[in-house]
Amino acid sequence: IILAMTMFPQIAVLSGLYTVITTLGIPAIPSLILTYLLFSLPFTAWVLTAFFRELPTEIFQSAQVDGASPFQTFYMIMLPLTAPALVTTGLLAFIGAWNEYLFALTFTSIQPDARTLPVIIANFPSQATRQIPFGEIMAAGIVSSIPLFLLVFIFQRRIVAGLTAGAVKG
Repeated sequence: IILAMTMFPQIAVLSGLYTVITTLGIPAIPSLILTYLLFSLPFTAWVLTAFFRELPTEIFQSAQVDGASPFQTFYMIMLPLTAPALVTTGLLAFIGAWNEYLFALTFTSIQPDARTLPVIIANFPSQATRQIPFGEIMAAGIVSSIPLFLLVFIFQRRIVAGLTAGAVKG
C-alpha cells in the first residue's frame, strides 16, 4: 500500500496537491517539505523493510536474554547495524529533494524568496535581452552539484553497503 504513492506521476498529483496546500494556507517551504516526505517515504520504507528483514533475530533474542530494554536494543544494536541502510536511504531522499523541480516551481510561484536551486537556475535567462546564458547555467549546475558529490564521496562505503545488503541472501 505504501508503494502505491509511486504509481502516480508527479504531474498527475500536482494540481490536487496544490489545491489542498493553498486551501490550507501552508507556506511554500513547509509544503515542499511535506511533498518531499510524501514522495520519498515509499522508496525509503521499501529499502529499509528489505534491510530489516535480513537482520538475524538471534541478535535481538540474545539482547533480550542479556536484559536489554527495547530502547537499548534499538539504540545499541539495531541502529549501528542499520546505519548503512539509513545513510543510503537518507542520502537518496536528499538527492531526490535537492534535484526536484516540478513541485518547487509550482509551490514557490507565490513566494519567490523560497525558490529552490533548480528553479533559480531555470530562471537565469535575462528578461531584457531574451538570451539564454548557457555559460552561467552550466557553471551554476556544476557548483550546485558540489554538495552532492561531497556527500556521496564521504558516505561512499555506507552507500554501497546499504544498497547491496538487502539484495544478497546469506
